[in-house]
Amino acid sequence: MKRLIRLIPCLCLIVTASYSEAQELSIIKGSVMYADTIPIEGAAIHVLNSSIGTISDADGNFQLSVNPGKYRIGISALGYSSVNNEIDTDDNQALTISLPETYRLLDDVIVTAQKEEEDNQKVPFSSTAISSRQVEDYRLWNIQDIASIIPNLYSANPGDNRNVTSIRGITSSSYDPAVATYLDGVNQFSLDTYIPILFDVERIEVLRGPQGTLYGRNAMSGVINIITKRPTNKASGYTNLSFGSRGQLRYGLGVKTPIIKNKLFLGLSGLYDKTNGFYKNEFDGSDFDKKHSITGNYYLTYIANPQWAFTFNLKHHNHRNNGAFPLSLPAELAIENGFNVNQNAVAELVDDVFNGSLSAVYTGSTFNFTSLTTYQSNYRIYKTPIDGDFSPFDAVEIVNDYGREWNNVKVFTQEFRISSPSSLDSKLKWTGGVYAFHQKVPTKQGTHFGADAAIVGSPITNYTVLNTTTGTSKGLAVYGQATYKLSDRLGLTAGLRYDFEDKEQDALSESLQDPDPTPLFATVPDTSATTSFNAFSPKISFSYEINSNSIVYTLFSRGFRPGGLTAISPDPSQGILFAFKPEHSNNYELGLKNQFLNKRLQLNMAFFFIEVNDAQVPTLVLPQAVTVTRNAGKLTSKGFELEAAATLLTGLELNYSFGYTNASYSTLDVPQNGIEVSYKGNKQIFTPELTSMLALQYNYDLRAKSGLRLVLRGEWMHFGEQYFDLANQIKQKPYSLLNTRFGIASNDFEVMIWARNLGNEKYISYAYDFGASHLGNPRNWGISATKRF
Repeated sequence: MKRLIRLIPCLCLIVTASYSEAQELSIIKGSVMYADTIPIEGAAIHVLNSSIGTISDADGNFQLSVNPGKYRIGISALGYSSVNNEIDTDDNQALTISLPETYRLLDDVIVTAQKEEEDNQKVPFSSTAISSRQVEDYRLWNIQDIASIIPNLYSANPGDNRNVTSIRGITSSSYDPAVATYLDGVNQFSLDTYIPILFDVERIEVLRGPQGTLYGRNAMSGVINIITKRPTNKASGYTNLSFGSRGQLRYGLGVKTPIIKNKLFLGLSGLYDKTNGFYKNEFDGSDFDKKHSITGNYYLTYIANPQWAFTFNLKHHNHRNNGAFPLSLPAELAIENGFNVNQNAVAELVDDVFNGSLSAVYTGSTFNFTSLTTYQSNYRIYKTPIDGDFSPFDAVEIVNDYGREWNNVKVFTQEFRISSPSSLDSKLKWTGGVYAFHQKVPTKQGTHFGADAAIVGSPITNYTVLNTTTGTSKGLAVYGQATYKLSDRLGLTAGLRYDFEDKEQDALSESLQDPDPTPLFATVPDTSATTSFNAFSPKISFSYEINSNSIVYTLFSRGFRPGGLTAISPDPSQGILFAFKPEHSNNYELGLKNQFLNKRLQLNMAFFFIEVNDAQVPTLVLPQAVTVTRNAGKLTSKGFELEAAATLLTGLELNYSFGYTNASYSTLDVPQNGIEVSYKGNKQIFTPELTSMLALQYNYDLRAKSGLRLVLRGEWMHFGEQYFDLANQIKQKPYSLLNTRFGIASNDFEVMIWARNLGNEKYISYAYDFGASHLGNPRNWGISATKRF
């Protein structure tokens, strides 16, 4: 496999060089107008699936140089609804593109759901796009905030900033999530290298249903694509300040500018975020989950010529949390206890994530080529021992600060992708590629049993079980997908992906007496194990255009979550590692996408049925704090989704989503205390039966043609009954949340007052299967001010 990986760059460069002959370019000229007469300066014009783009001048005029052919271009401008148009270089007349004011018509949304830019309403599977403006309107600060906005999506965390996300009843139940998250095209490889903070976002795309063919591992239930804003020929920037109850403070700053016009571009943006938290620690009366973070995103783009573009991108997220696990025990008292915990060992969590990427994009007349190289790392430790029993007793503490060589995950990935050219001349659109990765996970963690360890069942006190593991994973995938227009209205898409992964793990367990660090029991010999597996992920779909604004589609797709190695039991004296198999999901879907009333109403719906085989069931075992994972059963999930968006009255916007999921285990046998317990028929965890969201926003013009407006917004979000443990003993009843946002806005500034959970609803948002529970945020409010320049 190593030899193959080394050959890939050479092969790609040879192929690219053989096709890189110069071609005479065609000139496309046009203008961007409002109401057909008023020029729009600074509108962005972009040729889809290329690096070719420009901005309009003071008279609204623009010019593009492209290879001869038909293309689709996207046009957007601040304060106007975006549109996309088809152009043909054989047409000699100059283009006139008219943009409507924002809030009057729905946007034409461009997405990269199939790893190429296309109209979201033409994508033949369930996909939702949240625009940059909607990110601000919904006040999305963390990716978990999209729960209920996206039908049948739920996301939460226990307070440590690592979100568990489910879509359509398939949930992230280990460090290999079920929902693959991509940030600017880079796969956030696992929860270790995951950046959940949202700022300076261009759009968020959510693809529902298995996406294994193009996205591979961990796209079991879907994909979240987060695309941030990139620098262009137009110099721009912003500053944002938000503050609110419980010491919430968020300060962002960004600048994007051309260094050399049409050649070299720089983008810099940063965010500081802090809060005093919502929990109090009764043990010492302190603010328990007080935290702050610094996040940065830095771009450098070089356009060598009309064919080649290179982008270097760095991201980092440095998070500090004093009280990372605000959890209450037992679960049935979590609501009664409210936002109070009682923990004797409070530690500062240090969580440093770094992502770097280099992309090279070639746009040609016969094909396009992309190379994406990434490096990701995460260093995560507790500065002092952290409470492991979530109580005031000196029973269990977790220790993991053993130097930077430990608990420092590192991932390298490389993808080469080749696809059909940007022109629309052919009935066949295709893409294919190769993806490789290498991950190293060195983990060292001590479980300390203190003077009160007897309350958690330990017969011995004042000793530490030290577990050391070094894991290495590497993999290679080959994939391809093609769409062919069988007729003017009927399209066929088919694809296939092959993944191969290899995992190695060394493990050592010691029991050390305090304070003398000598072995208390016989040290378990160094144990090592390897496992490998492969997976095929096919996809086939048919789409039929009822008319230019409506399509119906049906599809089958498959996803997989990789297997791995786990302890055969929580007893380290056994010293045995166990290989568990990959988990597979098969998805059957029928859907309909529509636009009516000249883009004033959009209505999408889908029915789905999913089967999950070899379901991976991890269980956190206390007091050892060891996760044991097994392939324990089969899951079926079926349901329905509805999304609607409308601007039926000038200035009045409506967004609605509804999702129903019935996900249960047809077989589920979980080992407990030496015997297997059947949970056949039980509901899936982290899966509300219903999700629903209604948002209404009214924009009232205060001064004609100035863009100054009054904004009034209200949101209702509903979550149905859900469970947090496989035994279905920890349950959250249905609940609803109310949010609001109102203020004054224009194209270059806004001041907004916002409030979340107006009804101060108390509900469990996250719980471990042993009962430790975390509540969703209580009522909180604040004010945000943004200035764009």
